[in-house]
Amino acid sequence: MHAYRSHNCVELSEANVGEKVRLSGWINRKRDHGQLVFVDLRDHYGLTQCVIDSSDACFEMVEATRLESVVTVTGEVLKRSDETINTGLPTGHIEVRIEAFSVQSAADTLPLQVNSDEDSGEETRLRYRYLDLRRTRPHGNIMLRAQIIQSIRARMVALGFTEFQTPILTASSPEGARDFLVPARLHPGKFYALPQAPQQFKQLIMVSGFDRYFQIAPCFRDEDSRADRSPGEFYQLDLEMSFVEQQDVFDAVEPVIRGVFEEFSDKAIDSEFVHIPYAESMLKYGNDKPDLRVPFEITDVTEIFRDSGFSIFAKNVEKGAVVRAVPGPKCGSRAIADRMNSWAQSEGAPGMGYIIYGDGEARGPVAKALGAEKAEEIRIEAGVGDGDAVFFACAAANEAASLAGRARVKIGEDQGLIDQNSFKFAWIVDFPMFELDEATGRIDFSHNPFSMPQGGMDALENMDPLEIKAWQYDLVCNGVELSSGAIRNHLPEVMYKAFEIAGYDNSVVNEKFPAMINAFRFGAPPHGGIAPGIDRIVMLIADEPNIREVILFPMNGKAEDLMMAAPSDVDDSALAELHIRRAPVIKPKGD
Repeated sequence: MHAYRSHNCVELSEANVGEKVRLSGWINRKRDHGQLVFVDLRDHYGLTQCVIDSSDACFEMVEATRLESVVTVTGEVLKRSDETINTGLPTGHIEVRIEAFSVQSAADTLPLQVNSDEDSGEETRLRYRYLDLRRTRPHGNIMLRAQIIQSIRARMVALGFTEFQTPILTASSPEGARDFLVPARLHPGKFYALPQAPQQFKQLIMVSGFDRYFQIAPCFRDEDSRADRSPGEFYQLDLEMSFVEQQDVFDAVEPVIRGVFEEFSDKAIDSEFVHIPYAESMLKYGNDKPDLRVPFEITDVTEIFRDSGFSIFAKNVEKGAVVRAVPGPKCGSRAIADRMNSWAQSEGAPGMGYIIYGDGEARGPVAKALGAEKAEEIRIEAGVGDGDAVFFACAAANEAASLAGRARVKIGEDQGLIDQNSFKFAWIVDFPMFELDEATGRIDFSHNPFSMPQGGMDALENMDPLEIKAWQYDLVCNGVELSSGAIRNHLPEVMYKAFEIAGYDNSVVNEKFPAMINAFRFGAPPHGGIAPGIDRIVMLIADEPNIREVILFPMNGKAEDLMMAAPSDVDDSALAELHIRRAPVIKPKGD
């Protein structure tokens, strides 16, 4: 018999009754019944109940061994009596009578409870992540992640994509976030950068004559943590295709994403990935990552308030503000309206005006000031009826959209209107190529600087830059942005012109993107791609509210690895070898 096991802890069944077996694993639970001790033995695969009575030679050893100690058990498989069968376990019809017992590794007193779903707090869980991962849900999440990645790989290969690996040490480039820099020992004073994404490399793969590339790519960005964003590093399904238009990318990606969600989730999935222009998304949903499970939309009621009797909004509209109306199904009470107003104030807004509809009339200060006719116009525009309300956000367009979008989701959640058992996907398309930086007054790229403008060079030369749209798109699911992508700008003259509009002359393009701009001079195919985030896909399928729950060894919100004590100090001698001198830490004013 093998030194450690003849079977794993989920394999034994009634067919094995009478056999002598050997199992190894962790002691998950012990139940001491005086003359009998029951041990739930756990390994990667599952649980098997083992039992020993006080007459056995190793009884005291079993009784004294702590939870989470690694042990080996040898004994006979017994059939459980009918009243002790556990139908919740695959091995619930049998147990193993312990005849020999050895401790492979004794456990100290545990800093967290492994055999429970009780949350021990983020700091403890991350510091002892190797213990936390023994727990059923975290262990299952990581296995789910591995299975999803395997499925994605198989689906991509079946679609004719080839997996390539791109460099990790590369050049710094301005792609929207801070780089992680690595000092180059052999080149004093110079640095590599960890890639924010394989963006330039995957485009160069297309220029190199390959046709369909993909990679489960590690990406590194020095960004702050959020519930749906891990600080430091993340993984994405990076892909690029030659000789494609926007719809070709959609047609390649949709079956992969839909197939993975269907394979690993029991939730309903809309058959259609709807297309929503960026401007429409901002108006109807208040953001560019709409949660389509919320069954109502925002409407623009600016003109109804223009020159109206509600002077606060009317005056703001004259100054350029807009008014967005958010339907409030089942919100037709003063108590709910007051709660929404207080919520808006907690979000940094002055508040939210409202109209309550009931018994065929409109009530509240806004309705009184507007008059019955305009209040009825709003009711029709918002699509509400008796027992409902409408809430208003009045501010500059971006601020009003943001508040209205958050209010829409809050109302949906508070009123139980969001279908928690469905996934709804959308492509957000027609992003603006450029945007105005209100602080500096200059025009800059709004999305990805490597995107092809709709209309090409003609649009860049003859249109108002703020009116130009790009062949850019985002894939969104249930209010979470899964990925961004674009049809790429593959023409040097178009790239130079796009950067010129954003305030960068040709020398900047040549300096910052030398490989790509030079490669485009030697024949580049039209190409495009996208990069769905692996972590976010798994988070949605696992129904976890925080992305750290689906990452093997995550950092905390301060970008610290508590388990490995990173980041850490290094010796002066190591810095000297890298030609780096410590600078004094300058604390922000007020600290």
